[in-house]
Amino acid sequence: MPSDAPSSSSSSAAAPTTPSASSDPAEPSEPTTPEGAAGVVGTADVPVGGGVIIAGSKIVVTQPSAGDIKVFSSICTHQGCPVTQVTDVITCTCHGSTFDLSTGDVLGGPASAPLPAVDFTVDGDQVVLS
Repeated sequence: MPSDAPSSSSSSAAAPTTPSASSDPAEPSEPTTPEGAAGVVGTADVPVGGGVIIAGSKIVVTQPSAGDIKVFSSICTHQGCPVTQVTDVITCTCHGSTFDLSTGDVLGGPASAPLPAVDFTVDGDQVVLS
């Protein structure tokens, strides 16, 4: 009677920010750490100078420069809308707030607080939430 712990595998929930980025639905939640946590996104799927939104995990994963991975909450600090776009900034299109890819700091309001950082590790080529 083994019971799989609920996981928020969201490879299909990733919102790529470039047309060339794609998620592979053939990759179910395969454990990537000793704790059995599944990676939420592959590092190769996070564009350098941009990022991806993982809706199911409510996070945004960015790579401001090659090899520099950052993870933030994807919930805008203004009124709780999910951010919807990552280019050279993280954008909440509900009211136009923008956030820095490296720090989550507010670049343009109406938000006045940064996106909270989320604890993570990089295990091989996978970003894994801590």
